[in-house]
Amino acid sequence: MSKLVLLSAGGTGGHLFPAEALAHELRHRGYRVHLVTDRRAQRFSAHFPADDIHVVPSATITSKNPIALARTGIALFRGLRESGRLMARLRPAIVVGFGGYPTLPPLMAATRAGIPAMIQEQNAVMGRANRFLAGRVDVIAGGFLAPGTGVHGDKIVTTGNPVRPDVLEAAATPYAPPAADEPFHLLVFGGSQGARFFSEILPKAVDLLPESLRARLRITQQARPEDEDAVKTHYRESGIEAEIAPFFDGMAKRMAQAHLVISRSGASTVSELSVIGRPAILVPFPHALDHDQAANAAALSEKGGARVIRQSEMTAEALASQLSDLSGQPEQLAAMARQARETGRPDAARLLADLVEELAGGGSPSKEREAQQ
Repeated sequence: MSKLVLLSAGGTGGHLFPAEALAHELRHRGYRVHLVTDRRAQRFSAHFPADDIHVVPSATITSKNPIALARTGIALFRGLRESGRLMARLRPAIVVGFGGYPTLPPLMAATRAGIPAMIQEQNAVMGRANRFLAGRVDVIAGGFLAPGTGVHGDKIVTTGNPVRPDVLEAAATPYAPPAADEPFHLLVFGGSQGARFFSEILPKAVDLLPESLRARLRITQQARPEDEDAVKTHYRESGIEAEIAPFFDGMAKRMAQAHLVISRSGASTVSELSVIGRPAILVPFPHALDHDQAANAAALSEKGGARVIRQSEMTAEALASQLSDLSGQPEQLAAMARQARETGRPDAARLLADLVEELAGGGSPSKEREAQQ
């Protein structure tokens, strides 16, 4: 029977999407893949390529309230016990964590049982759950982390962030900046908080644009259900062609069709923009505990692939100025797209799978992997 790889991820897209990409690669290589996560992942589970999905109790530490902390501790303890039984029953060759507090019980159970363990950190700044696990695991695979940095730098191997097959397919679409008389496709999206902010600021910015640019705009924008009607009405009354929805299928294809993207700067978003190669205006989420989105955005902007605006500085006037400037410089847009693509790691899933195979087979990960790529 083929070896079993147990993947563990928090129940959000940012944690699950790179796990999904690795699962596809491992199954292609003949491995069995199981996923252990929390209940939030059910909305993504239909598309996750796992032979089985296990839900274990977990909780996120979000409060200093003693009662809340006690409840969190009890949930994590229950999750650790269930994860221990899961390790004994499945006997995986390796356990790989992708961040989020739901990864704590499985990864701790794996290390206690002597099972090889690895975490993958998507962001340029390590998240809290991964920081807790870093001293216990064998290897830290970094999306943006550099080897030798931080307390556990000797464990870091840079692989990039795995992206799903639909992103790799979208990356085959070359970037073609629009001529001055052609439609300008603008894609705008973010999480719940990002969608709310963009729903407030973008319609105001569009009102400030010259009529010649407003006539060219083709907007695809994510909006919360409670904001959707207001945003649609505003664009319709302003004569702007726009598609507004709380959620879009086929985001990779939509990204490939865009001439410019406005978004938050989560690790998955930045990685997908880089692999597909699209210019972007990034607005990091300002309340992130570890300021990880600011670090992610900086990693891309330093290479010339994006412009970064702090949310506190993102006025309607500032955004209108950026849109007017970039839409009038197709050569600048093309350069940003090219520079974004040069930072992308389309082979990240393969590199991560190689690392998994080395550990699962009892080998030591090559510290020269980054330099050899």
